Amino acid sequence: MKTIVLAGGKGTRLLPLTTVLPKPLLPVGDYPILEIVIRQLKKQGFTKITLAVGYLSHLFEAYFGDGSKWGVELEYSVERESLGTAGPILLVKDLSSTFLVMNGDLLTTLDFNRVVEYHKKKDAVLTIALQERSHQINLGYVERDGKYNITGYIEKPVHRYEVGMGIYVFEPEALSYIKKGEKADFPELVLRLIGDGKKVVGYPCSDFWLDIGRHEEYEKAQNEFEKLKHLFF
Repeated sequence: MKTIVLAGGKGTRLLPLTTVLPKPLLPVGDYPILEIVIRQLKKQGFTKITLAVGYLSHLFEAYFGDGSKWGVELEYSVERESLGTAGPILLVKDLSSTFLVMNGDLLTTLDFNRVVEYHKKKDAVLTIALQERSHQINLGYVERDGKYNITGYIEKPVHRYEVGMGIYVFEPEALSYIKKGEKADFPELVLRLIGDGKKVVGYPCSDFWLDIGRHEEYEKAQNEFEKLKHLFF
């Protein structure tokens, strides 16, 4: 099965680290983030990989080459202008069967094969891996009516919600909802599919997952990877 790894962003929230290196090439432990991802994909049997690159794209090819060092077949799809998070997928060739898409700047112990099996069982056009997150408001939350009569009071409530993990399984049919050359993000694509009555499902995941988008998350990745390295390789 073909896998597309999205690695074209500028990583502005991690400046100045991303001034000289694209975010997926920043080191976590002894490896660039993207090398950890590629090693995981290979271990799980996903060996045909396309890197969708843009910012400092030449550095990816200089480091990974054709992927033979890691036992995978690597191709490169270069984004010349910003096409959002979903737009670059349309630039990749030969997407005629089910394929996996994931961000190149995350750490997870998720079994990608389980997501693919779930996707096929659900007969979906798109599956999104999901993880629960919570956020506590450190103040008392007051409820009132239109006349400012207090109707409820909740001390430091905890809000729970599910977020996309940046891991997707696609059917080729979904590509027809992205316009060539158009900047398109995943939320927009999902809404187009749902609006047209297509089946989009979520895959609930409790495995370790960390999106490395900010400095505090990058620091956390360093600590967590050292403790959990045996789960990744």
